[in-house]
This record gives sequence, C-alpha cells and structure tokens, in this order.
Amino acid sequence: MAYSFIKMVIRLALKIFCWRVAIGNKSALLIRGPVLVTANHPNSFLDAIIIGSLFDRPVHFLARGDAFRKPWHGRLLRLLNMIPVYRLSEGKENLSLNDNAFRQSGEILAANGIVLIFIEGICIHKHELQPFKKGAARIALENKAIKGLQILPLGIAYNSFERFGKSVNINIGEPLLPQSLFPFEEEAKNARNFNAVLCKEIEELIDVPSNETPSFRTKNKWLFLPAITGYILHILFYQPVKEFLKKKTRGTVFFDSVLFGSLLFLYPIYVLFICLLLGMLHVHIAIIVLLFFLFPLTAWCAVQWRRGFRPQ
Repeated sequence: MAYSFIKMVIRLALKIFCWRVAIGNKSALLIRGPVLVTANHPNSFLDAIIIGSLFDRPVHFLARGDAFRKPWHGRLLRLLNMIPVYRLSEGKENLSLNDNAFRQSGEILAANGIVLIFIEGICIHKHELQPFKKGAARIALENKAIKGLQILPLGIAYNSFERFGKSVNINIGEPLLPQSLFPFEEEAKNARNFNAVLCKEIEELIDVPSNETPSFRTKNKWLFLPAITGYILHILFYQPVKEFLKKKTRGTVFFDSVLFGSLLFLYPIYVLFICLLLGMLHVHIAIIVLLFFLFPLTAWCAVQWRRGFRPQ
C-alpha cells in the first residue's frame, strides 16, 4: 500500500523534475511473470526511482548497503522495496549479508515478481559501461529453473547529472531466456557469457540525450506567463535547497537523488505552508485552493519553458 502511494507521488514529481522521459520499447514494461531487469547505473538512486516508476507492478531493487546505515534511511529505502547489498569497501564483515539479498531476490522471482539490479555494481557519472560484477549473473544462475524467468536489459541515460528539468532516455531491450545465456556446463563460463551478452545488449541501449533542443517559442507562447509565475513562486524555495544539498553532496554521485528525494518531501510542506499562511491572512478559500493546484502546474510550465529555450 505504501509502495503504491509513493510510486504514484513519484510519477507526478518526475513530470516536474524531468523535462522529458523518453521510453523505447515501452511494450516490454507489460511483461508478465518473473523478470530480472539488468541496467547500467550512471546516476545513483535516481536510476532506481525512475525505472521503478515505469512498471505497473512493484519493482524490488538491489541497492548499496551503506545507504541503510541510519535506521530511518533503512526504513524509508525498504518502503521503496530496496534490498541492501554490500561491497568489500563497505566492510568484509557485511559481505555475508549478501547471501540474504540474493535469497530475497530469488524468492521475489519465484513469486513472479520483478527484481532490478545495476549490473556494474558501482555508480559513476558516466554513460560508458564499467566492468560488470557477478551479482546479476549469480541471481540468474541460481534461479534459472524458475518457470518463465526472463532477463530484461535496459539502458538509461541523462543529458545532465545535476540540472533540474533534465532529459532522460530509457531504452528497453528484448527479454532474454536463461537457456540462451547459460549454454555451458561450468558455472564460471556461464557467468562470463551472461556478462558478455548483457554488456553488448545494454551498450547498444544507452542513448545519451542531446543538450540541444529545437526552440518551440512560437508554438508555445501560452507557456510564458505561467512559466514566469512558476519561477517567482518557487525560486525562494528551490534555490536554498539546491545550494545546501550541493554542498552536502559535493564529491559524491548523490546530488540528483538527494535533491529529488528532498523536494519530494519538502515541496508539499512548502505549498501547504503558503496556503496556511494565506488562510491566516483571511484570503478567500477559493483562491487558496486555486493556488494549491497552480503551484505544481506553474512549476511544470517553468521547467518546460526553461528547457525549451536554453541549451545546457
């Protein structure tokens, strides 16, 4: 229930946070049965948030374990169906916990669920693929006997890793069957073959959006006034949040993800605060209700207008 509600809110928020999310082979999102989604990982938790929002069915994600260290972080991430996995750099003592993550993944697939794993096992702000880890191959190998299991390659790319109102390209490949990926008797050979095939598939699916977009000023003149209104209504809220988080996440890959998560939580509070303040000033309730809906609408207009005219 909580996951469904959060996903609905995320879908609405992404329409403002992203100028455009283009999806190739959209019909693949309707695949039934157990699905292991294998994707590249250029932009931290935002990758999981965007990909997860595309599917109507719940998606379970394998996420870096150090993000779960604080109890409230862990509770929130688990609400989003995230499963912690640990790298050697996060402590040798935590590696044994990965067995639980792989067991959970198998149980989800056995129940006809969707598991998303970022096959590189690391996030770097680059669209060039990094060497693949063994996690995705291990999950597929350990669960290849599950009836109807399909492996779905996916490529995600951004025109910016820091800019609000970004453009995102998501290309989904054709589903692969375990039989075609594991033709050998030896597990080590099968794992190498799995990674080789998926590397080729995902590499072809990564399509970085262009920073240049055709001007649509003459076609969308009606956007100008609501866009300016949106800028005025939001600048005193957005700018301080952005600058604060930039300092806090400097030197990491988390800025986009933390910014999105913070705005997701703080923006409704900001809008409700403004409406409450107007109520205390005895502004007519009809005007307050109108403003409540105008805030997100004008924010969307501001992103569309700004992105339409300013190459990044």
